Amino acid sequence: MNGSTMRIPWYVWVSLASVSCIVAGTYWDISWHMTIGRDSFWTPAHLLIQAGGILAGVSGAVLVFTTTFRKAAPLRPVSIGVWGFRGPFGAFLGAWGAATMVVSAPFDNWWHNAYGLDVKILSPPHAVLTIGILGVAVAGVLLVLATMNRATGAARERLAWVMLVIGGEILTLSMIAILEQTFRSNLHRAEAYRSVAIVAPLMIVTFARVSDQRWAATIIATFYTAFMAAMVWFFPLFHAEPKLGPVYQQITHFIPLEFPLLLIVPAIAIDIVRHRFAAWPRWKLAPVIGAVFVATFLAAEWPFATFMQSEAARNAVFGGDYFAYFMQPDWAIPRHEFFTEHALARGLVEALGIAMVTSWIGLRLGDAMRAVRR
Repeated sequence: MNGSTMRIPWYVWVSLASVSCIVAGTYWDISWHMTIGRDSFWTPAHLLIQAGGILAGVSGAVLVFTTTFRKAAPLRPVSIGVWGFRGPFGAFLGAWGAATMVVSAPFDNWWHNAYGLDVKILSPPHAVLTIGILGVAVAGVLLVLATMNRATGAARERLAWVMLVIGGEILTLSMIAILEQTFRSNLHRAEAYRSVAIVAPLMIVTFARVSDQRWAATIIATFYTAFMAAMVWFFPLFHAEPKLGPVYQQITHFIPLEFPLLLIVPAIAIDIVRHRFAAWPRWKLAPVIGAVFVATFLAAEWPFATFMQSEAARNAVFGGDYFAYFMQPDWAIPRHEFFTEHALARGLVEALGIAMVTSWIGLRLGDAMRAVRR
């Protein structure tokens, strides 16, 4: 079967399902913490996250064992060797990432029993879980990427769409990781723009560079936007109430995360720049992408943040009046106030420099990923 007529292998769909479970479970878990509190490890959200890891681990193990012990295995010519076993690099990485995720579970349980509730998203056990999730996500990317790069024609086009969806999911995970820096009350401070400059250009540019799609960056940002907005509309439909105290906000339904940042605006600008200056070398293209990203994102998000703090956003569409049960009424976020900023100009210049660097890394990674075959 040649590269243009090949069917999409089962492990590609498993990779997509694995990352999808982790994205949905991570969002649900944070909402659970904001709404109910961490009442048990055995919540549906935790189980969904771990299910994503187990999917990756089992599929990786199957690929490794079949490639090792079947001499005629189709992936054998494009496999690597590790300790006498053979398989795609993504299969080994997926199994390792899954094992790390599973190990984080008893660590997280012990941590909560010993120290109580987390005060930050990235507590030590959550950091271990994040490393495992990163391994599983990268493994999924490598498995899909290697298959896509070996394909041609219609098969490559179908695989390219799978890659863009996974890219959108990884962008979503990355933006959730910096949620604490991008709360709406922080969006008139440089900290938020520095944090976004670290994450968003890197993810968007990397996956857009790999793809042959003209509007690849826009598609990736659209997935993030659609997912985060849909969750704002979907989660409050379900009844829930806090089980831990003290309770400062009266809650009767699941609290969603923040309305998505307007990343789609700089993503469109990035696609225009990529197309117009496609022949430019990375060292010349990266500063332009970084500058365009910061300028368009700041121009869109700054006034939109003002809108999100207004009464017009306090409805089911924008979720401007949803707060975690532990947010005290006199805090800035429930009061719809912005945190103060004393070094905005310097911070935005730093964000500009960061975006240029992460754009260059994204271009470099994207070019390297186009060569992956195993």
